[in-house]
Amino acid sequence: MFPFHRQIRHAVSALACVALLSTQALASDLAETIHSWETALDARLGVFLVHPATGWEIAHNADDRFPLNSTFKPLLCAAILSQVDRGTEDLTAQIEIRRKDLVSHSPVTERYIGTTRSLAQLCDAAITRSDNTAANLLLERIGGPEGFTEYMQTSGDLITRLDRWETDLNSATPGDPRDTATPRSVLSTLHAALSGTMLSGSSSAQLADWMQRDQLADDLIRAHLPERWTIGDKTGAGGHGSRGIIAFLRDPQGHEYLAAIYITETNADFSRRNQAISDIGRAMIAEIRLHRGSAGG
Repeated sequence: MFPFHRQIRHAVSALACVALLSTQALASDLAETIHSWETALDARLGVFLVHPATGWEIAHNADDRFPLNSTFKPLLCAAILSQVDRGTEDLTAQIEIRRKDLVSHSPVTERYIGTTRSLAQLCDAAITRSDNTAANLLLERIGGPEGFTEYMQTSGDLITRLDRWETDLNSATPGDPRDTATPRSVLSTLHAALSGTMLSGSSSAQLADWMQRDQLADDLIRAHLPERWTIGDKTGAGGHGSRGIIAFLRDPQGHEYLAAIYITETNADFSRRNQAISDIGRAMIAEIRLHRGSAGG
């Protein structure tokens, strides 16, 4: 685990260390973009961009809690994959889809009521199409929201938590700690899952593949992706103007960066929030390219 994942294991002392020791100031263009959108949306924003290999980071409210909404789904599938790695679960296992299981926004599972889908197919639906019924069926396999939170904790993440099922978890009531995380905690755990710290190499690759095939984020960070770069991401949306995205970005040389953008407590419409994420994503990619240049890569 790299340093910012270890910080989660010691949350109280880590936050103090971040406040005292961090020498990374917000780069000017990205900072201006974030603050401009925070004002324009009259919203609360959390942004975190990190290069795990060096610890280089840019943070804005990265240690504040924000609603997870559907950005928990890659971490949910990481929990499933960890069971596969232990030999207690099988991605080919078939799960029955019953009409009573169906909840709103289930574009894949609603077509298979009365039949079965494999765990792999449910993870694919949950991540690439944000299928909520698929997410609930996967949650059942790991012990519900409590099982998800327990998995986070045993993986070293004492901050990220899930308390309710889809779609109740999307209420995003201001001040409610349920179903929340910090931008830093989410990316820390995501990195551990993608880097082979939490999962086997094959499981990490499978998780990355699902995220790379996300079908709901083309007009966000992906819209600014340079040629030959790779991105995997997962979006989320909920009440009180909540909107978010987590992503990994890899340049042609294989250097990996992780990004999180969370917006909440705004009356801005959905398209306006998407515009904000897209613009912040553009500025993030510009900062990554500057960092690669200064690092000689």
